[in-house]
Amino acid sequence: MTSSGLSHVTFIVRDLDRMERILTTVLGAVRVYDSGSDTFSLSQERFFLVGDGPTATWVAIMVGDGGLPRSYNHVAFQVEAGDLPRLRATVAGLGLDIRPPRSRVDGEGDSIYFHDDDGHLFELHSGSLRERLRAYAAE
Repeated sequence: MTSSGLSHVTFIVRDLDRMERILTTVLGAVRVYDSGSDTFSLSQERFFLVGDGPTATWVAIMVGDGGLPRSYNHVAFQVEAGDLPRLRATVAGLGLDIRPPRSRVDGEGDSIYFHDDDGHLFELHSGSLRERLRAYAAE
């Protein structure tokens, strides 16, 4: 048996409300579940959908010790290139730590990288895998 794709991404965070603001403000996520004081899993949790239709990504956030060491481990969300300036302003307006961009090959797309308060690294990326592979092959 093989996987049919990504099921969900879970972030352990100290502050559910803070992470919800990031998800809804930056990614346009829609909250679809809030456990409240119930703990069906390991702790209080909230579920969100990022994107539309059958390709929407399920993102879960759970209360816990979210203090991670910062690294390049990250999750990337697809965005439109024309939205990058507005998204950069939105991320900065939330007081999040925006990382300097990495070097790029022409045609692979642009990105914004930022850390949340718990050390998770997010990428907002305007390219696709197909575009990146085409750009690498042209080099």
